[in-house]
Amino acid sequence: MSASTNITWHDSEVTKEQRQERNGHKSVVIWFTGLSGSGKSTISVALEKALFEQQITSYRLDGDNIRHGLNQNLGFSPEDRKENIRRIGEVGKLMVDAGVVTMTAFISPYEEDRNIVRNILEDGEFIEVFTKCSLDECETRDPKGLYKKARNGEIKEFTGINAPYEEPSNPEIVIDTEHESIEESVNKIVSYLKEKQYL
Repeated sequence: MSASTNITWHDSEVTKEQRQERNGHKSVVIWFTGLSGSGKSTISVALEKALFEQQITSYRLDGDNIRHGLNQNLGFSPEDRKENIRRIGEVGKLMVDAGVVTMTAFISPYEEDRNIVRNILEDGEFIEVFTKCSLDECETRDPKGLYKKARNGEIKEFTGINAPYEEPSNPEIVIDTEHESIEESVNKIVSYLKEKQYL
């Protein structure tokens, strides 16, 4: 992939701060990370609904959905996973500039890649949410039947089985989805957003 040349950044006459002021809240990326089946998508869907009901301008980027369009040319090799996450980080930055509270639900197994996204954004614009759930429980849930396929050798480089998952070393929020309900998880995140004055 060659880098573009002869391009110029064009500033807008509307600032991120002006958009945030009109919306009545700050914009931020809430980055859900965890094993497949840990509850990332489920909780992000519930959070998006809760924020919408509170008149918060919000949008959810889901791993599978993004691979249907923007990242359909990427596979699951470490290099492709890295590029997948980098692209989402760039989209997240655009969404934050637009004044939107943006939720992302991606396994994003490598801490280095998540930190690259954190560094794409400004300080305080990246909230890492670790959906903590044991591999055994995720495999028991197996909502998409992916663990079974991975165990049968039908899926190569599947996170948790034959590809690594690096737990976040210092996430802003930890959700224990084996012991916390969806409602409790959403309330914990909303409380954090209010406490830190995002909302």
